[in-house]
Amino acid sequence: MAETLFFNALRDATDEEMGRDETVLVLGEDVGHYGGSYKVTKDLAKKYGDWRVLDTPIAENSFCGMAVGAAMTGLRPIVEGMNMGFLLLAFNQISNNAGMLRYTSGGNFKIPMVIRGPGGVGRQLGAEHSQRLEAYFHAVPGLKIVACSTPYNAKGLLKAAIRDDNPVLFFEHVLLYNLKENLPDYEYICALDQAEIVRPGKDVTILTYSRMRHHCTQAVKLIEKRGLDYDPEIIDLISLKPFDMEAIAKSIRKTHRVIIVEECMKTGGIAAELVALINEQLFDELDAPIVRLSSQDIPTPYNGTLEHLTIIQPPQIVEAMQKLMTAQI
Repeated sequence: MAETLFFNALRDATDEEMGRDETVLVLGEDVGHYGGSYKVTKDLAKKYGDWRVLDTPIAENSFCGMAVGAAMTGLRPIVEGMNMGFLLLAFNQISNNAGMLRYTSGGNFKIPMVIRGPGGVGRQLGAEHSQRLEAYFHAVPGLKIVACSTPYNAKGLLKAAIRDDNPVLFFEHVLLYNLKENLPDYEYICALDQAEIVRPGKDVTILTYSRMRHHCTQAVKLIEKRGLDYDPEIIDLISLKPFDMEAIAKSIRKTHRVIIVEECMKTGGIAAELVALINEQLFDELDAPIVRLSSQDIPTPYNGTLEHLTIIQPPQIVEAMQKLMTAQI
């Protein structure tokens, strides 16, 4: 076991897959000689050369389109978005091309590509750099969407995403890059379509992902500190498309109560889709309405205090749980 930072776990996954398979390449802004904005590709250009770690112009639509073409010819490109918010400039390439070409070509082309990079609400990065794109892309057919949350699953999920024959949107949170965790020395891969039970419990199911996983575990510590007799089950969704409904259903059949905690916007967010699916498939299992804790439907303020108020904090999760458990909704 070796203590590894989140961004180094991603780098190790990329390095191992590039060493294993010569069709894997990386492209994006400053990924080469600079080593990436968050050093996920540090020194990889020296090791694999400029053609496999390719610095691109500041033109997201162009290099995402180039990656789709590379994937069609049998390569496995990894696109790094310097900030995932600016991949909105490549929405057409990701949706109409990456997501649909395997279908519209009648299966003649596979699109084995990964689009990864930092997103989420950072610390005073401003509205354009604090995007939550998972909801934007959730309705696009043909895409897989994954949100990693720890160094362990970041490495295992990225390796799986690189090997997958479908386009994978791989979301990393900008405030998780310095997380540390002991990772095994042996190779491992995490399933792209499976949720993780972070904490087993019996009273309420908390569904969450990305950075909010850690807010939920902090909320549990607050519950214990306050002496509240609640036993929540925390599930890290990991796969945002498709959802692991088997794991979700198993938990709800045990707890009969649900809180969804997300950093995504409330209107049309990931939680909105989850609420619809749970009500369709598991309505009779619910003893109370589903509680949705989401970010404010406003552009993220630059002001630090206001920014803090726009996203869900651990005390709000505790408060929601108290109301849910006492049926004061």
